[in-house]
Amino acid sequence: MDIIIRQESPRDYAAIKEINDLAFKQANESMLIETLRDSPDFIPGLSLVAEFEQKIIGHILFYPVKIVNDSIEYVTLALAPMAVHPDYQRRGIGSKLVKEGLKRAKDLGHGSVIVAGHPEYYPRFGFKEASGFGIRTPFNVPDNAFLAIELANDALKDVKGIVKHPQPYLDTA
Repeated sequence: MDIIIRQESPRDYAAIKEINDLAFKQANESMLIETLRDSPDFIPGLSLVAEFEQKIIGHILFYPVKIVNDSIEYVTLALAPMAVHPDYQRRGIGSKLVKEGLKRAKDLGHGSVIVAGHPEYYPRFGFKEASGFGIRTPFNVPDNAFLAIELANDALKDVKGIVKHPQPYLDTA
């Protein structure tokens, strides 16, 4: 399969909504994407689509969130959501989206990424349990499913605290 990974464009919005609604079997993620897209912190270069034969078949979004404690606020990226059309799942498209997204995030100067996701899936990209870095989530997520990756050496070395998600994430949790 010749998959093209590229930045989303307005003409992709309907397909992105459909893919997320089908993949998650409800509309929370697509509503989250639309809300985040309208926010001032949205990074267009980190909302990517997978295209096959001029059809959008996958989407990934990275969005800035903060890790806070009493003395610091550190900005990291949250990988969420990521979806592949059900007809194209288990063909490596999600992996291509994650790899390209991490590369672009690093190229843009971001030091780390967090994700609440499948503990069998994300470690293949270098994600580790976030608790090992001293990072916690406010959501009820098993320790092995809340993960982090350093895109820059020691980016999370002195970062400890709880992730503070913007309101749109809380509204869909």
